[in-house]
Amino acid sequence: MTTTSSAKLRFHEIEHKFVVDHAFDLDRFRASLAALGSTRTTELQVRDTYYLTVGSRAGRFVIRHRYDHELHHLTLKSLETDTEVREEINIDLGHHQGDQRVTVDAFLHRLGVEWSGSIQKDLKVWYFPDVEVVHYTASTDTQTIRCVEFEAVQKASLSAALDIVRRYERATGFGEAERSQRSLLQMMFPELEARLS
Repeated sequence: MTTTSSAKLRFHEIEHKFVVDHAFDLDRFRASLAALGSTRTTELQVRDTYYLTVGSRAGRFVIRHRYDHELHHLTLKSLETDTEVREEINIDLGHHQGDQRVTVDAFLHRLGVEWSGSIQKDLKVWYFPDVEVVHYTASTDTQTIRCVEFEAVQKASLSAALDIVRRYERATGFGEAERSQRSLLQMMFPELEARLS
């Protein structure tokens, strides 16, 4: 998808995340998004593996390796007090070599991996010209969390991007809901907080 971003926001993710429970009315949510005219929808199973290295702990970021049938990325994601705006730099590894998990793991271990963990996600994604909306179930060996995320893909300015996000939140019933300020990684792996403090 083509994005429109100011140079200042090019490597930033601007999103709101909401934790929902197993009783969340996904059919109603899907209907509200269909009424807004999404350009495309998809369902994916994704594996995200996160790495905290010696340098990333000091710099408060993690490296994520994502592989699914649409994306194969190595990503730097900053760890912020509030996830509304955070740095996100993606390197596209492409699909021509298949899943490069073993190579990525070997590469990052040379940088001094202090911690690593994987999350499996079942995602439903709705694409719009200005936003991506995602519902997912994220799982580790010990827990499961369900979330809805609204991420601006047009980022002419921070205020414009947040206006986009909030417009879709209101249209889908999340206008008054309390969003999570913590990253999924921090929710799924509370032991990571101890390593960062």
